[in-house]
Amino acid sequence: MFDLLRRLRRPPLIDDALWRDAVAALPWARALDPQRQQRLRELAARFLHEKTISPIGELELDAQQRCLLAALCCLPLLEFGREGLRGWSQLIVYPDAFRVNRSHTDAAGVLHEWQDELIGESWEAGPLILSWADVLADCEEPRAGFCVAAHEMAHKLDLLDDLLDGTPPLPRPWQREWARDFQQAYDAFVADVDAGRDTAIDPYAAEAPEEFFAVATEYHFSDPALLRAQMPAVAAHLQRFYGVSPFA
Repeated sequence: MFDLLRRLRRPPLIDDALWRDAVAALPWARALDPQRQQRLRELAARFLHEKTISPIGELELDAQQRCLLAALCCLPLLEFGREGLRGWSQLIVYPDAFRVNRSHTDAAGVLHEWQDELIGESWEAGPLILSWADVLADCEEPRAGFCVAAHEMAHKLDLLDDLLDGTPPLPRPWQREWARDFQQAYDAFVADVDAGRDTAIDPYAAEAPEEFFAVATEYHFSDPALLRAQMPAVAAHLQRFYGVSPFA
């Protein structure tokens, strides 16, 4: 009961000077109209109120940097709203790319173990993890087709219905249209990648339907014109879901 009241209580506003500094460092926020920028400020305030931001190792994050991270993570929630923050409580920030141990037992019962080097990860019912160096790189080249925070937030939105499948919670009629159009685009994209054809979109999108959604989300925020030219149906769904890209 008390946790519910805490979540519903309006979080403290972000200080004016702090918000100006965060916006100045965040190209997507600078490109928003005043109304959407104010919505982002309110979402970022809620993020800072509800989430623990944990830098790892020697990394230290000041108030402006924490505000920047909160605003960047909330960009995909401008239309979806604060419900997109449900289900997790911590943002872990590594100084740079980080390694994770993986294991898999194949059909023959053989255990395979390896390490992946990642710049972001989103755990089911767990933290969101980002590389600070890659966040800064995205901010320095915001139109290069990459935005690791948007990618991982897309996974968090995808998981809100407890199923990581490339389809976030949507009204039923829209969900059917989304699933149809995304599946068609995904199948065509995978065919191109498997055939060795060059693709304008990052081929990592062919890994799985959920990665296709997350990579397409990056392009919605970082290169919407390219996404629209390559996958018009996907681009239309993402514009409806996220709102007009700041760089449209």
